[in-house]
Amino acid sequence: MSKRLTSFGPINSIARTEETHPLTWRLRDDGEPVWLDEYQQKNGYAAARKALTDMAQADIVQQVKDSGLKGRGGAGFPTGVKWGLMPADESLNIRYLLCNADEMEPNTWKDRMLMEQLPHLLVEGMLISARALKAYRGYIFLRGEYVDAARNLNRAIDEAKAAGLLGKNILGSGFDFELFVHTGAGRYICGEETALINSLEGRRANPRSKPPFPAAVGVWGKPTCVNNVETLCNVPAIVGNGIDWYKSLAREGSEDHGTKLMGFSGKVKNPGIWELPFGVTARELFEDYAGGMRDGFTLKAWQPGGAGTGFLLPEHLEAQMYAGGIGKVGTRMGTGLALAIDDSVNMVSLLRNMEEFFARESCGWCTPCRDGLPWSVKILRALELKQGTTEDIQTLLGLVNFLGPGKTFCAHAPGAVEPLGSAIKYFREEFEAGVVRAPVEPRPTVVETPI
Repeated sequence: MSKRLTSFGPINSIARTEETHPLTWRLRDDGEPVWLDEYQQKNGYAAARKALTDMAQADIVQQVKDSGLKGRGGAGFPTGVKWGLMPADESLNIRYLLCNADEMEPNTWKDRMLMEQLPHLLVEGMLISARALKAYRGYIFLRGEYVDAARNLNRAIDEAKAAGLLGKNILGSGFDFELFVHTGAGRYICGEETALINSLEGRRANPRSKPPFPAAVGVWGKPTCVNNVETLCNVPAIVGNGIDWYKSLAREGSEDHGTKLMGFSGKVKNPGIWELPFGVTARELFEDYAGGMRDGFTLKAWQPGGAGTGFLLPEHLEAQMYAGGIGKVGTRMGTGLALAIDDSVNMVSLLRNMEEFFARESCGWCTPCRDGLPWSVKILRALELKQGTTEDIQTLLGLVNFLGPGKTFCAHAPGAVEPLGSAIKYFREEFEAGVVRAPVEPRPTVVETPI
């Protein structure tokens, strides 16, 4: 099988065409960025021209809504519905489009690949989306460590400006749109859209109370829409090729439409990212693309989409990779980049490492998250050192409940405890092995004294 090697691992290059791989068909074989001239030769900005010169703004929104495009950042909220929340009042002429590129979910790097190698795809997606939303200014809120992505995006923006694809009166349409790259200071919580907005404004990155939602009161108090990188990169293909084509991409049985960047990492033979149709089975992703486990290792468990998703077992590999398919086996698809856990890994140690990350990245705004996550780390550390008590496992399960969905200010804590709950469910014996066993007191010797 022919492979193209990049710094992100092997990416399947067989039969990658515009009709079947809207996100990745333009990728170069050498892994270098696709700049403006080459991007336009590969039909780049054709969809933007169509959207700006031939389509009404409301028609773009309706087309994205009818396509069934859902957010690709992990939550999976329908994009067109989110766009429809923006106010129709023309007097509110100051509104913003924000791209959430704060990709700090452990084991996830799909957006990085798009931004580094196809920066103009994101620029075009934001241009069309801004037109639909009547947003005159956009920001790409980028993870600070993505230095190469920042450089490539800034160059792409400069190229687009010079070509009249950004700025004033774009393509003679009368539409103005400015786009900027804003690098974050390195907080996982900025992946939550309102924390991202606070950080962009120069405030502490705490989530905001909702309502009001960003569509009504967002950045600097103005109507704002926040979308993920991969989500926005789907927009040009939908506008250019139509709804029926987009819906035809997914496998039979999938309730989600289009394609998704999926991957596998861990001790697999062929770690990497691939653009695949929704509905492929996890087994196909694991065996046919990732090549299965390396020699000498056995698959013990796997996570379907980032550290904030629950663990699954090898028998769950038959699940289809879409939100509902993974939901049927008890967790969320998340970002779609899976992690293989091999049989040499101790689950208590793995969870201690994960919960340390989540505890450190908590903004500290609400009590359950601020106090509960460090508490879980303390207990897991004791179990790891085989100094736990008989009550510790029940306490951890209590924290899974108390920090669950709807009980904290944002989704950070529920995502943090989901893998913890699933690990105890499937590997409880490894947690019990960390409990100190009290030594059995020997019975006293009874000496019978003759009367």
